[in-house]
Amino acid sequence: MVFEKTSLLKYQRSEAAVETLFNRLRDYRQREMGRKFIVGGNWKCNGTVDEVKKIVSTLNAGDVPSGDVVEVVVSPPFVFLPLVKSSLRTDFHVAAQNCWVKKGGAFTGEISAEMLLNLEVPWVILGHSERRALLNESNEFVGEKVAYALSKGLKVIACVGETLEQRESGSTMEVVAAQTKAIADKISDWTNVVLAYEPVWAIGTGKVATPDQAQEMWNKLVHSELRSWLLAHISPEVAASTRIMYGGSVSGANCKELAAKPDVDGFLVGGASLKPEFIDIIKSAEVKKC
Repeated sequence: MVFEKTSLLKYQRSEAAVETLFNRLRDYRQREMGRKFIVGGNWKCNGTVDEVKKIVSTLNAGDVPSGDVVEVVVSPPFVFLPLVKSSLRTDFHVAAQNCWVKKGGAFTGEISAEMLLNLEVPWVILGHSERRALLNESNEFVGEKVAYALSKGLKVIACVGETLEQRESGSTMEVVAAQTKAIADKISDWTNVVLAYEPVWAIGTGKVATPDQAQEMWNKLVHSELRSWLLAHISPEVAASTRIMYGGSVSGANCKELAAKPDVDGFLVGGASLKPEFIDIIKSAEVKKC
């Protein structure tokens, strides 16, 4: 993990304060054993019973690295959660694609964290760009949802990322920092939070950057900037241990090269998670052992 001290100077008043943070980070990293690679499959609003059974069958038959190398989480539509939970291999986990911001009640169409726990669903994806854009979920609302889900014992994949317009205007980090701050304002324990950085303009478009371009983007946005923000505003421990996934047209063709980049802690996969190539994406975690 390499931080730019110039990035931290934007968040701290003096070079002395930056040096103190770096020293704390170095001391912590001497005890840090590394971040386990995580691959998530977001099935979105897709599938029939027969199609879901076929996907699960493919996953169950897949030859993938052991659980100490990669953590795998698949997120089917709500109606298929019990089916997938009961038939999926035990070393894979399931996630919901969303949950409500508070306890259940008169909230037609919503699913509560308590319901997910009752189904023994351990993970939930929150703040996905499609919900932010299509359903107008604000940063603050997403932060409240993350906090409530965590308070009930769920693990959260919290999504952040900029649109093409925001990227081209040069406001990428402003957007990502604001999204992350809204979460940080509501929680104190990051143990069960995974951040998923998704350049919105790349999701489902096939416009994924080349590995070197993705690494440059990752360094500027997430590794140097977002981790620097976590270091400055939360703690060296959180900056060092929080996993940051990459999402945006990850496929079986580009996953190994992307996974080999030192700052990529995993993938949040959309369309490709419905196909056999998802096994190849899971296998890309092996490059971290090299």
